[in-house]
Amino acid sequence: MKLEKSEDLYREAINLMPGGVSSPVRAVKPLPFYTAYARGSKIVDVDGNEYIDYCMAYGPLILGHGNEVVKEAITEQIEKGWLYGTPIELEVKYAKLITKLYKSIDMLRFVNTGSEATMAALRLARGYTKKNKIVKVEGSFHGAHDSVLVKAGSGATTHGIPNSAGIPKEFVKNTLQVPYNDLEALNILEKDKDIAALILEPVMGNSALILPEKDYLKEVRKITKENDVLLIFDEVITGFRLALGGAQEYYNVEPDLTTLGKIAGGGLPIGIFGGKKEIMERVAPSGDVYQAGTFSGNPLTLTAGYTTVRFLIENNVHSKINKTTEEIVKGIKHWIEDGKREWEVGSIASMFCIYFGKKPKNYNDALNLDKDKFIEFFWAMLNNGVFLPPSQYETCFVSYAHEKEDVEKTLEALKCVEL
Repeated sequence: MKLEKSEDLYREAINLMPGGVSSPVRAVKPLPFYTAYARGSKIVDVDGNEYIDYCMAYGPLILGHGNEVVKEAITEQIEKGWLYGTPIELEVKYAKLITKLYKSIDMLRFVNTGSEATMAALRLARGYTKKNKIVKVEGSFHGAHDSVLVKAGSGATTHGIPNSAGIPKEFVKNTLQVPYNDLEALNILEKDKDIAALILEPVMGNSALILPEKDYLKEVRKITKENDVLLIFDEVITGFRLALGGAQEYYNVEPDLTTLGKIAGGGLPIGIFGGKKEIMERVAPSGDVYQAGTFSGNPLTLTAGYTTVRFLIENNVHSKINKTTEEIVKGIKHWIEDGKREWEVGSIASMFCIYFGKKPKNYNDALNLDKDKFIEFFWAMLNNGVFLPPSQYETCFVSYAHEKEDVEKTLEALKCVEL
């Protein structure tokens, strides 16, 4: 594998952009590859190397790269225009579809990113409850805005910066932390009556893949209700991924507010926050919690997202991708066992993760994983034509475009790895 053109680009980039990248998780050492194009399950770099892609843009591309149905819909919309600054019919159609799939959502607001969605949801929770504090789970990533950049996951964990410079202490004094899968820690909700909301990823995807223990989410729902605290499910990753109705359908737990993103935009930028009508009616212009955005409800994004979700419904996508994931995970387990490696693999639906250590139950467990060994593994797999997310703390994603041949080649690549 040669990366000569990527190396030339990276040398220029580091003088033009911080770290040479537009998002920290892309800053794989010694350098990232630069993509030329992608189709289906494959991504091709500027040096002509082709890889089977399990990053899938960190989750949005559930149908794979360049799905023809989505592309045709976007092309058709481009002919009509790509930004109006006015309401469009598709907003209504897509909102109706989402409220049908997510029982907890009566009303919603389209925004532009997952970060924007969680920021607005937290502001709404505070405005609705007239309380100041929020509780987040250690290691969960809810976007790069001030109040949640405390023990954040994703790139913040990878690069050893669980907190960010430039955020005054006063901005995070009302952000409290609890460990994941720890119900006793939620005693804080009973002790502190100024807590507006608990926000969590129902399945953690930014400190490696961490699943909820039995009945954890149902107990969280019960405890938040008992203490008059709003429950926010950040389903930016799990929404439409674990099931059409996300983790809340998968685990049969209804939050008060939900944030969506990634798959909801069909590969284009999107964020959504929604919930109970009496809460959402507090959002401007119908209420006193302000939120606005020039690009919110963008016609291209709504077209890509609506078309993707319709495709999921009409083509039984989840059944196929979940089976593909099972085959990959089965092969990885055999590889680990055959080599007597002290590693583990975990999965749920079409998400999987190889843990260089013991399967974690919370953020502190995840920090004990061998992230340096993972990077060795990442490069070994890349050299054998398989692209995994370049961090022990990220999650692999399978798409509708991945076929049996991809699985076979991936498992063959594993056999070439000597660690």
